[in-house]
Amino acid sequence: MRRMDEITSMRGQTVLLTGATSGIGKETARALAKAGATLVLGARDRALANALQVELKNATGNSQISVLLGDLSSLASVRAMAAQFLKKHQRLHVLINNAGLVMSKRDLTEDGLERSFATNHLGPFLLTMLLLDTLKASAPARIINVASAAHTRGRMHWDDLQFSKGFSGLRSYSQSKLCNVLFTNALSRQLAGTAVTVNALHPGVVRSGFASNTSGWLHWGWRLLRPFMIDSAKGSRTTVHLASSPVVDGVTGKYFAREREKLPSRAARSEQDADRLFAESLRLVGSLAGAKTEITQDSTASGGSKRGRR
Repeated sequence: MRRMDEITSMRGQTVLLTGATSGIGKETARALAKAGATLVLGARDRALANALQVELKNATGNSQISVLLGDLSSLASVRAMAAQFLKKHQRLHVLINNAGLVMSKRDLTEDGLERSFATNHLGPFLLTMLLLDTLKASAPARIINVASAAHTRGRMHWDDLQFSKGFSGLRSYSQSKLCNVLFTNALSRQLAGTAVTVNALHPGVVRSGFASNTSGWLHWGWRLLRPFMIDSAKGSRTTVHLASSPVVDGVTGKYFAREREKLPSRAARSEQDADRLFAESLRLVGSLAGAKTEITQDSTASGGSKRGRR
């Protein structure tokens, strides 16, 4: 198995990583900073992000590390994040949609969306779409969606995506992870010929802070599984591989686990559902953002509750 200090140099590559301050996000940040990437740490917590920025600069000697604050559960915040990034950076070579959470109780965002759906899918969807022109201009470029094997237990509740009835934290999380793989499916086909690739991955069941703040059976079940989990450094390997390895140059629309391509669930391979989710996501970000959206499907085709957070 390749060591983390043997990854390909990322010098001259601008990388935006969400969910950077804990768990596999933090270990991914560490590896990419060491590889010399111009690294933008996407995070909600200013103190944690600033502390990580200092830590990584001191540990790696890489001075090209900055912080981008924002909350992926808020569409307005995602738009502000994209605007701030574009104000400071003309290029983006790797976008890693890593941030995520699982909820033990149903909670709505300021946009009226179920929080895990908003944070795990719709926020990353909107961020990706707002940065897509810059990714195309920076090509070859890569988009990496951190999904989960939980997608295999997910199904699309088309009549109730927000789980207004019969909420289950596990079902909602599994649906959101299925959304990650379906989004990868649809976007990869729309980006054909652009030299921008998009892939999804399962990092493994990682011993991190994820789900630690949930309650009830979800909390205790996660604690019981901890002895059998891998550590965050191992959990970050597939993300780092997809971000840096020349082996995956030109590879797109795939799902990876343990640094190898793996077949996702049958539901995740449905092009019809992938396109339906894409269209519905465009509608949601347009109708709920509180501002005119400039994203259209045609333009894309042409070129308070307890929660566990990653």
